[in-house]
Parts: sequence; C-alpha cells; structure tokens
Amino acid sequence: MIRRALGPLLWLGLAPALLCAAGLALRPDTWAPRQAADRSTLMVYAYRQWQSTGLDLEQGDQVTLRAAGQWQYSPYVGLHGPEGGGKPVTVDTYPMPGLDGGVLLGRIGDAGEIFYVGRGTTVVAAQAGRLYLRINDDLLGDNMGQLNITASVLSAPTPEPTR
Repeated sequence: MIRRALGPLLWLGLAPALLCAAGLALRPDTWAPRQAADRSTLMVYAYRQWQSTGLDLEQGDQVTLRAAGQWQYSPYVGLHGPEGGGKPVTVDTYPMPGLDGGVLLGRIGDAGEIFYVGRGTTVVAAQAGRLYLRINDDLLGDNMGQLNITASVLSAPTPEPTR
C-alpha cells in the first residue's frame, strides 16, 4: 500500500524537474537571465503624448534608436513612417514646429531638449534622465498607428580614479 502511494508522489516531484531540464536542453538561449539593457524593443503610439521608454540614461551615455512601422497624425495625410507625413508644420503648438508633422521625436528627461529621431538617430545624453518618445503633433485624437523602436545604449566611459 505504501509503495503504491509513493509512486505518484515520486512522479509529481520528478515531472517538473524533467520538464525544466528538457526545456533547457532544447532552448538554452531563451532561459538565460536577461539584463534590462537587453530589452530594447519598444512600441510608441501615435495617439499618446510623451511615452517613457523605461531607459534611464546617464550624462554621456550614447543611445541609438531605430524606428519602423506606420502611423498617421492626420487623416488628410494618411499613413506614413517615422520620417513624417511630408508636410512641414508652421503651427507653434506642435512639439517641434518647422519639422514635418508626424515625425518621431525624442527627449531625455522631463524638460530635456527635443530632438529629431525619424527612422533612426544616435544621440549622446547631455544630462541624466529617462528617454521619452512621441509623434510631432498637437492634436492626438485623430491619430492612429504605432512604431516599433529598437534602442541600444552604450554607457559613458567611467573616469579613472585620480591618485
């Protein structure tokens, strides 16, 4: 009777371990721990204000951004990529007047200087802060679509201690 009860209990204990071992043997790369810096695929939506990327940069860090996808800032312009809709903006209420409406913009910190991202760019952080992205538009209610963003950060070199 005791042997009969131990059999199922033994399998309940061994089965999860065997499944984990098989999973590790078949796909070891997906089971490896990942660093936060490795998570570089982001989504930016056309109908939202400044969107946090979750990337906190230090002064001197170099961030490279690449964008793909389609969105629109106006139904009159239609869908376009992160480089914008081909119509320069003359309205001062846009985040970056003078550039095309619908371009992808970036900013480091809550009040950092706005910069052009478009299909891609590399910038060096002038100050520490979180990286934010958004569309160059002032009225977001008629926007649609999203962009896939890949980001990679190269940390600023640490100064050698003085002796």
